[in-house]
Amino acid sequence: MNSRPSDEVRLAVPNKGRIAQPARELIERSGLHVVEGHDRRLIARTCDPHVEILFARPIDIPEYVANGAADLGVTGRDMIAEKGAEVEELIDLQFGRASMVIAVPEDSPVGSAEDLYGARIATEFPTITLSFFERQGIPVTLVPVGGACEAAPQLGIAEAIVDLSSSGDTLRINHLRIVHEVLKTSTCLIANKASLISKYDKIQEIQLALESVIRARGQRYVMMNVARTMLPEVQRVLPGLSGPTIMDVASSDDLVAVHAVVGEDRIYRLITQLKRAGARDILVIPIERMVR
Repeated sequence: MNSRPSDEVRLAVPNKGRIAQPARELIERSGLHVVEGHDRRLIARTCDPHVEILFARPIDIPEYVANGAADLGVTGRDMIAEKGAEVEELIDLQFGRASMVIAVPEDSPVGSAEDLYGARIATEFPTITLSFFERQGIPVTLVPVGGACEAAPQLGIAEAIVDLSSSGDTLRINHLRIVHEVLKTSTCLIANKASLISKYDKIQEIQLALESVIRARGQRYVMMNVARTMLPEVQRVLPGLSGPTIMDVASSDDLVAVHAVVGEDRIYRLITQLKRAGARDILVIPIERMVR
């Protein structure tokens, strides 16, 4: 199939599309830096001599992973379902969330999927679309399109579309409304089933690196000094993943250092609460990675 070294792991990532940039940023933040490569290179080396990056179309990634051309891949669940790829899902990467929906023109009399009996459906996802309507017992005619299927009803080539929607803005701009949700999708890390056995240690290493970045999102590391007598009050207002860490401080003021991981959304009010509870010298630091 290929002549790659037996200990080398190839990770396929999108070369374009809505999840391409978030995927590259996640890999870079995990420490797996690309050391050679540019936008036109298909395969690039990384700082780990045993890991290389394959840049590919998102729709091709499930098949590349399934047939072993890549050991790992970053792609959407919608792409996996569309290709029917036999792969192992390792982790949800928590970006690229969207819904695959059926949408019709705003002035259409269609109120549900059942009303599309015999209709023409434009879509980039013929496998998912046909499977959905077959399960519902609704005969339809597929109109495969390569992109921008929102225009299909206006062009008179379809009565409805099946497409991904994250915010619904594109549908509204094109005067379309949703009548049914087909499935939800997000981006995930997938693995070739054979590679997961033969290259388990390296794959686990990559998975741990990516998970540590995901876990750190929205978290902040808070450090402060507290007079020992005020510690119970500070502990009452201080949340944390596993409770705060408390250490003695070499000071004549009988201080302790208190460290905790706190959600970013709580920082604004928490700082005032900590100050009132007796904390001082408060520092808030971004967290790049968290490993449990």
